[in-house]
Amino acid sequence: MTTYIYFVRHGIAPFSHELERAGGASLSEQGKADAIRVAELLGNENIDVLVSSSYHRAKETVTPLAELLKQEIIQYDELIERPIASLNYPIPEEQFLLGIEKSFTDIDFCMPEGETTRQAQERAIPVILKLLSDYAGKKIVIGTHGNIMTIILKYFDSSYGFEFWKQTSKPDIYKLEFEDKKLRSVERLWR
Repeated sequence: MTTYIYFVRHGIAPFSHELERAGGASLSEQGKADAIRVAELLGNENIDVLVSSSYHRAKETVTPLAELLKQEIIQYDELIERPIASLNYPIPEEQFLLGIEKSFTDIDFCMPEGETTRQAQERAIPVILKLLSDYAGKKIVIGTHGNIMTIILKYFDSSYGFEFWKQTSKPDIYKLEFEDKKLRSVERLWR
């Protein structure tokens, strides 16, 4: 049975450690405009269910689609973005990027107070497998984040990692085709 998951990476939102600890920032004006484009792109895809990370920016990116389809958004804390390092103090960007890169080649690596790729998979993959089971043969939209999306893709196909993550945009949309619980294809829909 073929099931489709549409990963919708959130639009542009300001980042701060304080906001991230409290559920993340809301979308910027550009992010809100892009969320409307997301709804226009996916509005005719016959989506059956809408799911999202509980972080504000992910929910807000799929909210115009939920309003268009008159559907509720099911939220999962397990799908929040992976903190590669502590959310209690800033990390220089270069060091942060090196940490992300290493975390995709060594799935047990993280920076102090961060979460490894393995740990992120252990919390997120059960949700994805449950969705694939509960909504088999359906079309599922998931409001998500770049890092956790890549981590989930890596679980199903080990070729996904840092280079994929680095080329994604905010927002971004990927249509995944599953045959039962096996990933068959990934197509980028955002242009």
